[in-house]
Amino acid sequence: MSIRFTTKARRGMVALTVAAGLALGVVGCGGGGDDDKKPEASASASKSSGSDPSAQEGQADTPLAELKGPDGLLLQVTSAERDAGGFVTVNGNLKNDGSETVVVPAGLRGDETEIIRHGRSLGGATLVDSASKKRYYVLRDTDGRPLTTTDLNSLKAGESAPVFMQFPAPPAETTEVTFQLPSFAAATITISG
Repeated sequence: MSIRFTTKARRGMVALTVAAGLALGVVGCGGGGDDDKKPEASASASKSSGSDPSAQEGQADTPLAELKGPDGLLLQVTSAERDAGGFVTVNGNLKNDGSETVVVPAGLRGDETEIIRHGRSLGGATLVDSASKKRYYVLRDTDGRPLTTTDLNSLKAGESAPVFMQFPAPPAETTEVTFQLPSFAAATITISG
């Protein structure tokens, strides 16, 4: 009888643990509560500011940095803001300064298997904190998709597209980092906030 009782108790504990884990997963991934709306609002605001050109145009008169890339591509970094959620959002404009239509290189997504599976993006971007000797990669959601502008295909001559990338935040005392994007020149940018 004690073996039967122990087996039932173990099954009950396993079921309870699985149920608790699933409940926490649903709460963490889902929305709906008032507390959940605050982080979603900051993440949504970052994404929408990356997709809405008019919101970005008012952020800075002069870009923080301009990075030249292949085939006349130019990345203008307009802001790098530290958010209360523990991440840094870098906003900018990817512009075709050339005279012909340019296909945005697939190499901008980097070479990590998890990011490659989700199509063209700026997932290869990094922030380098030289003082702490750390490199910060683009954040990913729970499905492995990079938290950055995706589905960049081509830009006509003179055309630009607003872009964003989210990274884990370096320590609060770090205000200058080097921004890197594959096949583009690197640049030092200042984090605000």
